[in-house]
Amino acid sequence: MNIALATRRSFLASVAAVGSASLFQACPAAAKGRGWRAPSVSQRRRLANLAHFGPKPAAEGKRGLAITTHPLATQAAVDMLRAGGNAVDAICAASLTQTVVEPHMTTITGVFSILYFDAKTQTSFYLNGTNNAPLNFANFQMSQLGEALSDGRGVTTPGWWAGFEGAMKRWGTLPLRQVMAPAIHYAREGFEVHPFLWGEAFQYVEKIAQSEQGREVYLPKGTLVRPGEPIYQKRYADLLDRLAEEGSDYYYRGRFAENFAAVVQAAGGYITRTDFLAYRPIWAEPVRSRYRGHDLVAAPFPDYGGNNLAEILNVLDKVDLKALGPAFESPQTALTLYRIMDMVYGDAARRHSGQSKQTVEEALSPEVAEERFMKLRLPPARLSMHKTGSSLTVPGSNHLTVVDEQGNVATVLHSVMSLPWSNGLFVEGASICAAAGHYPMGLPKPGGRLFSRIAPNIFLKDGQPVLASGSPSVSLMENIVQNSTNILDFGIPIEESVMKPRFGAASPFKAGKYLAERDLGDSYIKTLVDGGVDVDLTNGWSWWLGSFDGISIDSHRAAHARPDPRRSGLALAA
Repeated sequence: MNIALATRRSFLASVAAVGSASLFQACPAAAKGRGWRAPSVSQRRRLANLAHFGPKPAAEGKRGLAITTHPLATQAAVDMLRAGGNAVDAICAASLTQTVVEPHMTTITGVFSILYFDAKTQTSFYLNGTNNAPLNFANFQMSQLGEALSDGRGVTTPGWWAGFEGAMKRWGTLPLRQVMAPAIHYAREGFEVHPFLWGEAFQYVEKIAQSEQGREVYLPKGTLVRPGEPIYQKRYADLLDRLAEEGSDYYYRGRFAENFAAVVQAAGGYITRTDFLAYRPIWAEPVRSRYRGHDLVAAPFPDYGGNNLAEILNVLDKVDLKALGPAFESPQTALTLYRIMDMVYGDAARRHSGQSKQTVEEALSPEVAEERFMKLRLPPARLSMHKTGSSLTVPGSNHLTVVDEQGNVATVLHSVMSLPWSNGLFVEGASICAAAGHYPMGLPKPGGRLFSRIAPNIFLKDGQPVLASGSPSVSLMENIVQNSTNILDFGIPIEESVMKPRFGAASPFKAGKYLAERDLGDSYIKTLVDGGVDVDLTNGWSWWLGSFDGISIDSHRAAHARPDPRRSGLALAA
């Protein structure tokens, strides 16, 4: 990065930090043991105005810390911590709030998967709330996918509520209605549209306008609401109110399931009430591995991103990374990472498609790691471009992480599964996502769980978390690996790591090319190309490179975070 650019970024970051210091002193804090208190209109507007791209202030604290991709959601998480709630109370409040304030990224008809570290028992747990394929889609053909994502055929059985409710019932400590209060409030009383939401709504306005429910929220006066104007989701507020009282009895076994199935079937889809009745979240043992003296726990199959992460690090553990340098400085490190990922992705694609008999356990074995490491010694070739997702997808997901005062850690990926409003369908105020956009990752069996490259992860040292993270977007794995190695291998503070330029996954724009930010520099990019990586250059801090939504924890139990400039988030200490 050139000196002028680095100086400009440092200046902007310091301005952001100073400008925000007085704001958060006035933010509402739920008193310990009491219900949630809504912010004033002026406080809400100030928070909503912070939902922008670019540099943002870092946060540090010993009493708890939250990082999400929208300031109102982060504030909701911190409010729960200040009210005496734990990391799960906080992350569930924030996640549900995001379904209101970031409907282009997530929806209650999508997925919700959580990795949780319990400080008292020093035990990690994983709850998979990813969607199921319909029970009666046996005749579905992949050639239909493009059209299916625009109608009911691309709709799957949602797992969001089951994941959320399961986490709250097992680990939550606050009343469910208190945790849901921020989301209900912003849905009913409104919030100001931020530029990211407006831009996505503008792109999909024709889809949104197909439904009366879409029009009443986003086009209440016949035209799209403008940035800074409030939007109201009163139908959705009513649904959330009902769920706060009846939960899965309404969502999976009641009228919501009936209404959902009716809307989808009318649009040519397969979902029935039976799909809802059959759905169960999966309680799974996290993937476990080691990396340079750290224990890694991560999302397990079929949320296979954790498996991929462990496989990549198993090989990288054999590489003298210190000699090569951090990925943002060393194109040789980038080439090494690209080659490792290419091998891991290729094997995963063959497993999911049935072309390989290699098991997940075998893929994580020392023998496979050694075999892959030896392949790094061969002359480099052009990368194989193994698909990690569909060319039809766009980066629509949220990741968020929370640490509480007791040391519990929760990190969650929840999502519209890449395609906001693609079919224009709504039910009771909630958009119905087309999660079949993930079928190219491996077509599930009828009624089977979707394969999803979701990767919530936690690194531990001597049994204590030192880094918890995850990422949305098509480049989530590249993002996680680069930032994790920056922090764990080179001691780069998380506050600095998220600001560094980085490279990403296969380009959705130019076939056969990989995303890379221009700030890596001309010489760096030339070395990538010479080494077998055809590059599609993006702007600096490109949102296609995702956000690193992580928290690091130092030896004094202080938590640290900084929102990624590539998204519109905020980090706050309790």
